[in-house]
Amino acid sequence: MTSTRALFFLLTLFAFTASTQAQTTAVSANSFNKMVLVPEGYFVMGSNNGPDDEKPEHRIFVKSFLMDVLPVSNADFAKFLNARGLKNHLGKSVYDDDDRDARIHQQNSRWQADVGFATHPVNEVSWVGARDYCAWLNKRLPTEAEWEKAARGTDGRQYPWGNSKPNNKRALYGAPYNSSAPVDAFPDGASPYGVLDLSGNQWEWVSSAYRPYPYSADDGRENQMPGPVRSTRGGGHDSSEDELTTTQRGRNLSRNPKAGHHNIGFRCAS
Repeated sequence: MTSTRALFFLLTLFAFTASTQAQTTAVSANSFNKMVLVPEGYFVMGSNNGPDDEKPEHRIFVKSFLMDVLPVSNADFAKFLNARGLKNHLGKSVYDDDDRDARIHQQNSRWQADVGFATHPVNEVSWVGARDYCAWLNKRLPTEAEWEKAARGTDGRQYPWGNSKPNNKRALYGAPYNSSAPVDAFPDGASPYGVLDLSGNQWEWVSSAYRPYPYSADDGRENQMPGPVRSTRGGGHDSSEDELTTTQRGRNLSRNPKAGHHNIGFRCAS
C-alpha cells in the first residue's frame, strides 16, 4: 500500500470511528445509510442455554468491519430497482413485487415505496437481491459472526441493548402479520456500537449459509452462490421475546435465498 493510500485509509477509519462516538439517535433514513466501525477482537458466539442450533458457545476472532446503522429502507431499495431493474444479470428476481405484502411498486415506470412506508425496512427482498444491493454500493452482506458481534458486543449480552427484557421502546415484536415501523424508531434498542433495529421489525439476511456451529468462515458457508439455504438473524415484528436475542438464528426463517418473505429484510456491511 502506498503512503498516500495508507493515509487515506487511516483518515477514513478515523472518520468512521469519530462518527461512532458522535452518533446521535436521530438517524435519517433514505440516505444510503451511515455506517459505524465494529473493532476487531474476540467475542463469544452462540449460547449453551438456547436451541441446539445456537450450541456450542465458542470464542472467535472477527476482523474490524463497518456495519450499517440502519436496515435498508423501502425508499433506498426503490433507488436500487430504478438503477438496476427487477432482475440481475443472471435473470434472478431480486424483489417479489407481485406479492401482496410488497411495499414497493412501479408508478409511471418508476419504482416507489408505498405511501407511508418509505422509511420502513424493506421486505420481500430475496437473499440474491440483498447481496446485489450491497454490491451496488460497494458493500456486502454481513457474515453471521459479524452480525452477532455488532449486536452482542463483547460482554455476552442477551439483547442488543443489554440483558433487560424487550419493550415497545426497544423493538417491534409480537405485532400483527406484516406490521413494520420506521427503521430509526427504536433508539433505546441500540447495540454497544450504536447499531439500531437489530432486534424485531424485520429479520435480516446475512451472507452465511445455515450450518451447524462452531462458526467457521472457511468451511464453505460463506460461498456467495445463491444455492445454500441462508441464515436470518434478529427476529421480526411477529416474533416472540425469545426470538429477539443476539444469538437467535431464525432456524424456521432460514429460507430459499431466491425468494422474498414478508418479514425478512437486511442491512449491509463493509
